[in-house]
Parts: sequence; C-alpha cells; structure tokens
Amino acid sequence: MSYVSELMERVLKRNPSEPEFHQAVKEVLDSLQPVIDQHPNLVESGIIERLVEPERQIMFRVPWVDDHGEVQVNRGFRIEFNSAIGPYKGGLRFHPSVNASIIKFLGFEQIFKNSLTGLPIGGGKGGSDFDPKGKSDAEVMRFCQSFMTELYRHIGPNTDVPAGDIGVGTREIGFLYGQYKRIKNAHEGALTGKGFTWGGSLVRTEATGYGLVYFTEEMLKERGETLTGKRVVISGSGNVAIYAAQKVKELGGIVVAMSDSLGYVVDEEGIDLHTIKLVKEVERKGCKEYTAQHRRASYNEGCASIWDVPCHVALPCATQNELDERAAQTLIANGCIAVAEGANMPCTPEAVELFLNNKILFAPAKAANAGGVAVSALEMSQNSMRYTWTFEEVDMRLKNIMIDIYKKSCQAARQYGHEGNLVVGANIAGFLKVADAMIAQGIV
Repeated sequence: MSYVSELMERVLKRNPSEPEFHQAVKEVLDSLQPVIDQHPNLVESGIIERLVEPERQIMFRVPWVDDHGEVQVNRGFRIEFNSAIGPYKGGLRFHPSVNASIIKFLGFEQIFKNSLTGLPIGGGKGGSDFDPKGKSDAEVMRFCQSFMTELYRHIGPNTDVPAGDIGVGTREIGFLYGQYKRIKNAHEGALTGKGFTWGGSLVRTEATGYGLVYFTEEMLKERGETLTGKRVVISGSGNVAIYAAQKVKELGGIVVAMSDSLGYVVDEEGIDLHTIKLVKEVERKGCKEYTAQHRRASYNEGCASIWDVPCHVALPCATQNELDERAAQTLIANGCIAVAEGANMPCTPEAVELFLNNKILFAPAKAANAGGVAVSALEMSQNSMRYTWTFEEVDMRLKNIMIDIYKKSCQAARQYGHEGNLVVGANIAGFLKVADAMIAQGIV
C-alpha cells in the first residue's frame, strides 16, 4: 500500500462518519503524491500526518432564549486547524447542516486557501447548527451573545480571527463583536467582516464574488477568451453569488440564472441585480419573488436542475456537493467552457473528474474563492494600523492577489507534471508554503 493510501486509511479510521472531511483530505492527498515522490523528507518529518490533524477542536453548548421566553440549545464549533504561517483565519457558519465533519472539511480547506493568498494567515473554521432564517433580530442577538460568551476565550487578533460565512453577515458579526468587546474591554481586530464605520474594510462584502470572477477571467485568458458576451449561470443568491454576478456584468458577461435553496430563476435578458438584491438582502424572500417584477423571467422549483440552463461559464456559489456528475455531463453537452467554484467544494469528485477529462477550464474553490479571506486579512492589516484604504485600493489588491493565485497554481501544476490541472496546482502551491513553515518550526 502506498504512503498516501495508508495515511488515508488512518484518516478514515480516526474520523468515522465525517464524509465531507474525508472527501477534502482525499483530494489533497491524491494531489500531493508527486511532491512526496520528489521530497521524501516530508514523510520522514511527519508533515502530512500533522497536517490532517487539527491543532485544536472546540465544541460547546450555546443556550439562548427565544422571543416566547423558551430556552433553546444549539451547538457551537471552532476548529483551529493549522497556525504555521499565521493566526487561525476562517469564517463562522450558522446553518442547520453544520456538524463536526463540515467544520473540519472547511477548516482543512482553509489552510491551503489562506496559504495561496500569500498573506500570513493560518487555517480555521467555526459555526453552529443555529438557523438565523426566520429569527427576529432580538433572537439572533441573544444567540450571538451566548455563542461569543464561550468563543471569546479562544480568539484574538494574534490568535484566531473568525469572519462570516453562510448565515453570518454584518448583522451577526455586529452582535458577535459587540459581545466580544463587552467581555474583553478591547476594541481590536478579533473578527473581520465588521461594518465599515467600526473597523471593517471596504470591498469585504464583495470580495469573494469579485475575486471569483477575477480568477475566472484570468483563466479564460489562457484560452484566448474573455467574459464578454458569455452566458453565465450562478447558483446561490447570497453575497458570493450577487457580487460575482455584478462583476460578471461589469466585464460584459450575461448572468441568465441564479438560485436559492428552493428553486432558481431564469432571465434570458440577464438577471436584474437591483431586484435580486432587493428580494434577498432587503426583503429576505425567495428568488421566486423576482418573477413578480420581471414577467419575462421564469421560476423553477428545486435548485439542482439550474445546471440544465445552457451557459458558457458556470459558477457554483451555493453549498458543498451541489454540482454532481449528471449536472457536469449536462454542462459539457451544452457547451460550457469554464467552471469556477464560488462555494466550498460545490462540485463532487466525479464532476471534477469529468471537467478535467473533457478539458473544461476548472477552478477549485481553495483558489477561486480565496478573495473573501484575502480581504479579511487586509482588514486585519488595516485594524493593526488603525487605518482604512479606499475601495479602489482594496479592490486592486484583491485583483492582484487573485491573479497571483492563478499564476502560482499554474506554475505548481506544471512543475509537478500536471500542467493545466488547477486542482493539483492549487493544492501543491498551498501545501508547500505551509510545509516549509512547519519544518522550520520543528515538531509542534
């Protein structure tokens, strides 16, 4: 049995019933085989064994009182996975699906994503099975205050700096930060994604979506293509999807479909972003409401078949494993030329294999959606300096970071015999920086 296969067996045995974590680790380990072949010292020093084991796992009870005076109890999680190159950095996800496996997979992915940005940040992730949907502002506040009453002791500007993720926007970050500040009696950069008037950074809201499109545009250039005139399908309608759609439009593309958890809307003339923002961000309603203002558009129940809509570029921005083998086959048959992951691991392994085998340009999440954490790290820098950069300054830094991630991923893939495979390239490029730091710091 090969070293990689043997290590994967150990991961499966030590982490039972954690399929998302298994999937993430297997993808990385498979990519690292050519690196291991050239650098046997990585095996001797136990780098990869240490890498797949979190430095710290925290799970805690979150009791809170709802508007009816009834006590509710949720679970809170924080996985501090690797701090070799900097403080743990990664978002908080509030969603009913959250469990240890999902948080571990996200934290593991975050190690490599953060490394690729070139910024000094380690990998971590956290969250809760609390669902903010349908809750009043007062209920969300009480939950966030209870959550932070435990979390505060584990985080800090030089230790662990959480941000937002699914279900955690500026409202939730505000309540979390308010409680942190109350307990610690300190106004410091212990969270990112803050409001601009109290320590946040411009472009943070747009960062993941913008960065995704900057990466996609750079990838298309390799084929002599641009987004101009391209039909684009985007799953999801949260921050990532909305601001990816906005940047696509700015670069001349046409977003013809977007979705939420209940269904998807198709507008052949191009999705009107003003309406989507109104429906999703202000009214907090479903995509179906879009058709009330745009009669030309059609709404379809169920979100999985959004990939049946013909497009040149697909941007899955909803959730993990949303784009499967059947959807990949449909996209290829309909002439799709590029797929870039805006969510974390939204394509199944079978779908990814199909894209690569059919020479579809494919951008993995750890490279393509790194814009959010990149600007989070830029927010940390601004907090440290007690200074703010303009929108244009942050946006330019973001664009340069995404272009650099693309180049590093291409170079690593080429160097280790997998030219054009950005999955392998991103994994290797992200891994090497972390491995070098771990070797330098000894066995810790």
